[in-house]
Order: sequence, then structure tokens, then C-alpha cells
Amino acid sequence: MARFHVIIPAAGSGSRMGAESPKQYLSLHGKPLIQHVIKVFDQEIKINSIHIVLNPEDAHWHTADLGLSNKMQVHHCGGETRAATVLNGLNAMSEQVQDDDWILVHDAARPGLSHLLLNQLLNTLEDDEVGGLLAIPLADTLKRADQHQRVSATIPRNDLWQAQTPQMFRYATLKKALKEFEGTPTDEAEAIEALGLKPKLVTGELRNLKVTYPQDLAVLSALLNANERLTELDDK
Repeated sequence: MARFHVIIPAAGSGSRMGAESPKQYLSLHGKPLIQHVIKVFDQEIKINSIHIVLNPEDAHWHTADLGLSNKMQVHHCGGETRAATVLNGLNAMSEQVQDDDWILVHDAARPGLSHLLLNQLLNTLEDDEVGGLLAIPLADTLKRADQHQRVSATIPRNDLWQAQTPQMFRYATLKKALKEFEGTPTDEAEAIEALGLKPKLVTGELRNLKVTYPQDLAVLSALLNANERLTELDDK
């Protein structure tokens, strides 16, 4: 029976946040973003192992209060791109997995993943031929800008989705896709698509947003607080 393993690429600098430390170490509700991420996978019984892939020169990991999981392994082999970091992580864990095991790749700065949403992804994809990813149907109209920041075209939003993570694919398939991709894929799904396969879209949640800009932390904190209040009301 196929097992489930998680790769958390955490080798980026998070330069768009304008912070002194990489964004995965920024605080949300008193804990680093990456600690929230680790916790949700640690508490999921189906997850067998969690692999954190860091920049070889990461100076923050050992000083962060991360509440380590016994499922977790740390690999200091991050690459210059996300795709390279994930591929290095796949190589580092090669002796611990089977070709048909599932790999879930999740952003270190996407701490709003809920247990319910994670289970929905696992249950939807565990018997799928290809695998897939969480994503949200686009609600806003899209505009393409010209070089002067003026609208050059309006892009119909029908059938357009905003990709999230985790993105979940078989170990051997994902490794092949990343190794053979020409150029740099924006995410794992794009590499899988290049093999001629069609990943399945599983509806995600707004709270599963990726922290990219400073204002994202405030938005995410508000969403999580609202969710906690709703949960408390349901329990009464």
C-alpha cells in the first residue's frame, strides 16, 4: 500500500516580504509560519514522514522554536529554485520511499492549511491515476498590462483556478517530471503537465493562502481568528 510523505521546500529568502529573516520564520500567533505547517502534517495519521529542505547556509533553523515532530527529517540541500529544492529533497529521501508512494509538496509559508482540507485532498487523490493539487476558482476579473502599466487585454476567468499547495503526486512520476522539465516550472503540477498528464483540481480554501507580502500576515491572522470564533460558536 502506498504511503504518504511530505516535502516542505524552505530554502527561499522571502525577499518580497522585506524582512530580516526568511518568511517561513516570521511569527504568526506566536509561532514561526513553518511550525504551523509542520504541526498540521504531524497530526495527520496518514502522513508517514515530513521532509524539510533548507538552504545549506540557513542560520535560523536551529534558533527557531519549532516544536519538532518525530516524523520530521531536515535536509540541508536546497537549490536555487523551488523546483531544484524539491528535486534535491526527492533525491535525499530516495532510500525511504517506494516509487508509487505519494509525495505532498507544501509551501513553508502557507500555514493556514486546515486538517479538514488536508483530509479532503488525501481522500480525493489517494486512488487517482495522476494526483493533483488544491486550487481555488478565480473570482476576480484578470487584466493583462502593457509596458506602461495600462490594460492591454481582459482575460476571461472562466475555467481559471489559482493553484495552492499541497500538490500531491507519486514519487517516481514527480521525480521524472522535475528532472525532464525544460526550464524552471512554476510548481510541481506544471512539471507533471509537461509529461502529458492532467492533475486533478481539488477545491481549496482562502485561509490556505501563501504569505508573500507583509499585508498577507495580517489577512491570514484575521482569517484564522474568524475561523476560531466560528468553531467556538459551533461548540456551544
